Amino acid sequence: MNIVVLCGGLSPERNVSLSTGAMVRNALVERGHHAVCADLFLGYELAGSIEEAFASAVEPIPVPAVTDEVPDLELLRAERGGAGIFGKNIIELCMKADVVFMALHGADGENGRIQAAFDLLGIKYTGSGYLGSAVAMNKSLTKYIFLNEGILTPKSVHLKRGDDIGVCEAEGLSLPLVAKTCSGGSSIGVYIASTKEEFKNAVDGAFKYEDEILVEEYIKGREITCGIIGGSPLPPVEIIPREGWYDYTNKYQPGKTIEICPANLTPEDEAAVREATRKAFRALRLKGYARMDFILTEDGRPYCLEANTLPGMTPTSLVPQEAAAIGMSYGELCDELIRVSLGESEAADA
Repeated sequence: MNIVVLCGGLSPERNVSLSTGAMVRNALVERGHHAVCADLFLGYELAGSIEEAFASAVEPIPVPAVTDEVPDLELLRAERGGAGIFGKNIIELCMKADVVFMALHGADGENGRIQAAFDLLGIKYTGSGYLGSAVAMNKSLTKYIFLNEGILTPKSVHLKRGDDIGVCEAEGLSLPLVAKTCSGGSSIGVYIASTKEEFKNAVDGAFKYEDEILVEEYIKGREITCGIIGGSPLPPVEIIPREGWYDYTNKYQPGKTIEICPANLTPEDEAAVREATRKAFRALRLKGYARMDFILTEDGRPYCLEANTLPGMTPTSLVPQEAAAIGMSYGELCDELIRVSLGESEAADA
């Protein structure tokens, strides 16, 4: 197949996406596909025709490391210049591909806008459609649906810039609390506060990234994540940071976090996590694949924190580990994600 692996883009998770994109592209090439890795925002330089670009895509490319630093998006905008999210030759390249592998994370990659544009242009792509992507990206809407569908999720208050944070206490929230961006990812713009001063700083910190945030009750328990392909949950993973909590650094720097896959859960707890994953996937109208993040309490209740519609595929990412636990290699996983997104896999009907 001729495949465009679309990555980069213009979000705080840009560096994660570039790593995902290079790894996916190399894996697809190894499996006999003609795959080009293209940066959504910066575009793709063609040395010849688009057909020649696909035909020559047979050698591996370097995989960039995910550094501790969040990219300077304003500098990136200034360097490229011009308006719009689609870089040079991106639309033309994607229209010539058999499928676009969505290796984007955050912002326009996961909020449904790119998916909607591709639907209008008849471009096939991996992952959920525009509606499920848009809803799942907005944590406030996600929680509304979870509560309506009987899916456990931490109690929260939605704040807009300028709102009085005193409303959180009035709504029954008490310290410790979590402040997070409404539509972010990779734990960027997420803060845990144990004191009033920390809480004010946490809210201010989250508002640096977005105009709308969530303040959540802090749920004590084990951090569990569970991927799903089609309708079939993968083995859950337990996440145990060596220091602090599962922030941006602990997510992507090797050795910072202990990841136990499959998680050491009782049969009852594992069944509860898997069922909550299925329910969340269906409730949000997702398709293809996704990953749900949970806090599992001591009494076996899985609180769903959020859904990831384009989970990472970096060297430290979790879905590849879950797939490996059922005997699926990284390359096989990439192929399966394409098949299930195109409706060609048994998992698509599960």
